[in-house]
Amino acid sequence: MREPQVINDNGAWCWFQDERAVVDPDSQALVVGSIAAAEGPGGAERSGNVELTVVDLRSGSSEVVVLDERFEADDHDVPALWRRADGRWLAVYTKHKTDDLTRWRVSEPGDPRTWGPVRTFDWSEFTGGRGVTYSNLHRLDGRLYCFARAVNDDPCALVSDDDGDSWTYAGKLFTRPKVGYVNGYTRYVSTPTRIDLVTTDHHPRDYDNSIYHGYLEGGALHRSDGTVVDPVALKGEAPSQVELTTVLRAGSVWDGEPMTHCWTIDIRRADDGTVAAVLLARQDTPDKPEDAFERRRNVLDHRYFYARLAPGGEWEVRQLAKAGAGLLPHEQDYTGLVAIDPYDIESLYVSTPIDPRDGTELAHHEIFHARVAGTGATWTPVTENSAVDNLRPIVAPGDPARIPLLWFRGPMTASQHYDCEVVLLDQPRE
Repeated sequence: MREPQVINDNGAWCWFQDERAVVDPDSQALVVGSIAAAEGPGGAERSGNVELTVVDLRSGSSEVVVLDERFEADDHDVPALWRRADGRWLAVYTKHKTDDLTRWRVSEPGDPRTWGPVRTFDWSEFTGGRGVTYSNLHRLDGRLYCFARAVNDDPCALVSDDDGDSWTYAGKLFTRPKVGYVNGYTRYVSTPTRIDLVTTDHHPRDYDNSIYHGYLEGGALHRSDGTVVDPVALKGEAPSQVELTTVLRAGSVWDGEPMTHCWTIDIRRADDGTVAAVLLARQDTPDKPEDAFERRRNVLDHRYFYARLAPGGEWEVRQLAKAGAGLLPHEQDYTGLVAIDPYDIESLYVSTPIDPRDGTELAHHEIFHARVAGTGATWTPVTENSAVDNLRPIVAPGDPARIPLLWFRGPMTASQHYDCEVVLLDQPRE
């Protein structure tokens, strides 16, 4: 088995920002965003650095560039990356609800190691000072959008007509009365004329979420079947996400087991228009009534689901694998996560502490490759007998000829506290 290459000795990322890693196919440069923590090499002096690791995929050499020094020690602050038409790179990032600023920097042409000044968009006029989180960059109908969680902690967007040199407020995508911490957790994937998304009601810690799908096209927000939910998306009053198509319903029963408190993980779209998503749910029905509180506090059994939407068709959803217990005691729905290959939506990379081949409990989260076919999957280990957890895989898009698989490994006790290194396993696509 090939050994992955350590490309950054201190870093981690959340999963509600994209793209977190991108390949420039011309220069064969891979750029990966991450946040350094005090527990890792460099300690307090490096803690909170927003970092970019630039890897030359031809030579294997890598260099770490600090985008914002000692910014905030929180994996939610990882930047979203965009390759502009003029050869420059764009990096957009926020804090984790601790201020109202979306920040961005633009690189020198063709050089993701050299960056211009930090510029900011202040959301406070719209948020009332309640903070902003996440950045997701997508082009639609010739305009660049940055989707964030902002007003009322709903999915909102900024828009740019100059490829990210300047931004204005576009509006709110959907909304509902807030329950608990925040509203919908949304994952996006785009083509130049369409943005697909999957989203939740609220945080699964606070609410028994279902998962919903919709898409933006021609200025409107649609259900999966093409029905228009909002004819003027991002303008005026926003609809509720419950008006979108339900993909995985809270309380639905699978093989005799009810699934609850769903969450979104990843979404990709194939060239033929097929949309694939990976979703998470709890299988947490208590054995006895007195067990209910303990099970809610420490969820022991999560399940990954794989969902596909063929063009003009219905959603096909299946259980993919067991995801094990909650990764963190105070975040009972955090798991190792799954990445869909952006150029092969039947190819998945799964982090789990339970061997999907036979159900064996493992000492740590390992990475497995899944090849989905028909109603089943074939499994191949990527890591084995690890001394630490292997978490949150990413397959970086940009070059269809290769598979740059990234993850981070090491102990993690909170989104703000971890001693993890970022690793890369780069392979040619066969």
